[in-house]
Formats: sequence, C-alpha cells, structure tokens
Amino acid sequence: MFKFVMVFAVLGLAAAVAPVSRSDDVHAEVKVLSSDVRADGFDTDLVVDNSIQQAASGDIHGNAHGSFSWISPEGEHVDIKYVADENGYQPQGSVLPTPPPIPEAIVRALAWLEAHPQAPEHGVHH
Repeated sequence: MFKFVMVFAVLGLAAAVAPVSRSDDVHAEVKVLSSDVRADGFDTDLVVDNSIQQAASGDIHGNAHGSFSWISPEGEHVDIKYVADENGYQPQGSVLPTPPPIPEAIVRALAWLEAHPQAPEHGVHH
C-alpha cells in the first residue's frame, strides 16, 4: 500500500510542478481520466489537452508500472517510464541523469585484480 501511495505522490508532484510552457496551460482540460481499482490491482489513465499524460497499473503484490510525460518549456517531449517493485522505484527516461562511464584505467585495474587474486597469508600471528 505504501508503494502505491508513494508512486501516486511522485506522479502527482511531477504533474503539479511541471513547468508551464504555454500561457493557455492554466486552462488545460482533462480529456481522459479513468481509474479501475480491483481486488487484484489497479489501472489509471490521465490525458490532459496540453500534452500531459499519465498511466499506471499495479497488482496485488504491490508491483506497479507506468509512465508519465509532458512537453518541457523548451518544447522537448519528456517521457518517463517506471517500475516499482521489490527492488524499489526504477524510472527510465532520456532526461534522467546517468552516472559517467567507468574510466578505462579502472576497468583494466579491476580486471587485473580479478585475474590475480591475493593469496591468503599463512603463519601470520598478531
């Protein structure tokens, strides 16, 4: 249940704080709003005429997946897809930051260390 609350809180926050790119966005109308809550899960959909969209599905085990999207002030289509399960909230999207690649020297050093494990020390007493 907590996962559902957190997912919808994040989605609501994303929709609420999404920057307004056009002055007519304050008058945007909801084109689709559906919610199907069942004993075995749920499905929701939201489509607003200013290009904001949200969809989510969940199951009885607390797993959820979905997406939300909008048009940024720069005119870029922002699309986030996510899964929320036993491994936590896992968003994916081209606008999300990603870690830099591991430097080649570090990759080589890790490979060398793996190929040359340190032998256990015998006879050392402290």
